Amino acid sequence: MTEQMTVRGTLKGHSGWVTQIATTPQYPDMILSASRDKSIIMWKLTRDETNYGIPQRSLKGHSHFVSDVVISSDGQFALSGWSHYPLICWAHQGCFECGFFYKTIKLWNTLGVCKYTIQEESHSEWVSCVRFSPNSSNPIIVSCGWDKMVKVWNLANCKLKTNHIGHTGFLNTVTVSPDGSLCASGGKDGQAMLWDLNEGKHLYTLDSGDTINALCFSPNRYWLCAATGPSIKIWDLEGKIIVDELRQEVISTNSKAEPPQCTSLAWSADGQTLFAGYTDNLIRVWQVTIGTR
Repeated sequence: MTEQMTVRGTLKGHSGWVTQIATTPQYPDMILSASRDKSIIMWKLTRDETNYGIPQRSLKGHSHFVSDVVISSDGQFALSGWSHYPLICWAHQGCFECGFFYKTIKLWNTLGVCKYTIQEESHSEWVSCVRFSPNSSNPIIVSCGWDKMVKVWNLANCKLKTNHIGHTGFLNTVTVSPDGSLCASGGKDGQAMLWDLNEGKHLYTLDSGDTINALCFSPNRYWLCAATGPSIKIWDLEGKIIVDELRQEVISTNSKAEPPQCTSLAWSADGQTLFAGYTDNLIRVWQVTIGTR
């Protein structure tokens, strides 16, 4: 008997690529998704296989693609944006603009006040992804960009701690492990690189074989998931082996029809459900099940 992933349903509501998905343990029956249709959708999960969730609210305020959305640790705020345009902070009663960045990183508080702008030793090209570490004993920010660099910043003073060098193509994504000890980065070169955030060093590289659009660690298993081309690869990091590869079948009368690309990933807080966004505007829901191989 072994754990495997099984499709449980879909979420349909966007009219553009699903670029990011966010979950929070405070509200296990709710997720947020961002899209190229310029909107954020708040979903109420029904867990019905024919309609896994319903759009409860559509948040509109962006004038261009929305590439990222994150939920605050208390579940009360969401921040969304695209690197060329203003970020928007969404609260229960509305929203306000917070600012924007180009080759810089800006930090805001929940009042929408920009507290710090990181420019010194920052990225030389577009910043594509920024993530906080959950480890309060080692408060850091990790960023990546089109300059092929992963940078680790000290949150206390916003000074650069480490440059991680090794990628040969622009980077789309960086993710931090649940305990804050590791981060993984990926992009055009198809390599998922693992970095030790405590020691500031490269650990090893996993070859996905295609451009990596998104990465996420499982919250309760030693797994790393990669959205790579049309598939999702799941590595067991102890054995450094692929334990599952999730692909969507193309149902079409056109023999040349291409499968949708997977562009975003997010685990539920309990680690039992994986939400995946695609270029066909759908979110597909996968669940960990016990089966035989």
